[in-house]
Amino acid sequence: MSEFSRTELLIAVIARLLQGCAHVAVGASSPVTGAGALLARSQSAGAMRVTVLGSLKNNFFTSGGVELFDLAAQGRIDAFFLGGGQIDGQANINLVGTGDYPDTTVRWPGSFGSAYLYFLVPRVILFREEHTRRVMVPKVDFISAPGVSDAGVHRPGGPHALLTGLGLFSFDRARRRFRLESVHPGHSIEEIRDNTGFEFDCPAQVPATPAPDASILAAIRNRIRGDIAETYPHFAAALSAA
Repeated sequence: MSEFSRTELLIAVIARLLQGCAHVAVGASSPVTGAGALLARSQSAGAMRVTVLGSLKNNFFTSGGVELFDLAAQGRIDAFFLGGGQIDGQANINLVGTGDYPDTTVRWPGSFGSAYLYFLVPRVILFREEHTRRVMVPKVDFISAPGVSDAGVHRPGGPHALLTGLGLFSFDRARRRFRLESVHPGHSIEEIRDNTGFEFDCPAQVPATPAPDASILAAIRNRIRGDIAETYPHFAAALSAA
């Protein structure tokens, strides 16, 4: 069992990024991050709690997003995931649209509670499979959730990492920059540079993203596929065909 899909690789990376967390929350319409969180929970020997919005079996909230926001304000959510139609080098995300607001040429769903959670949750993982200059831009057209804040602003939360279909970045809040940590198998640093619109730190040697081993693949294809199927049956079916 050595072959794996990109989705399985991303699930395994997400699980590693969540190690040590006590409570992870996953938003709606997020099958990959949900599967990664459930994999991390299965590896935690019962130490991790995962809440998947939209799930019946893995959602302990009684009032949906309201309870999520309350727990985040109390410091009881350790990790959350955000994406963006655009992401720039300071980890600003744009969930509003492109062009001049309000006459945007493209409209996305909107900010919802992204800025609030970005400020409060200590380990926010930016996740976007598409890694192109259309998404990874020099400067977002509209900041719906800022990656960094001015000195003196109380902000326990913020960006921890950026995971895409090409590689994994960490985010240095002091330097306000991403650092390339690994390149996914089958891709290269040059490919990442060509598809990234912002500058980032790049060490002399960048390792390949570790491939999921046989035991992790077996967990994804059996237990995790079954767990995530309750919320995302079509996604689970595609996993089984990987």
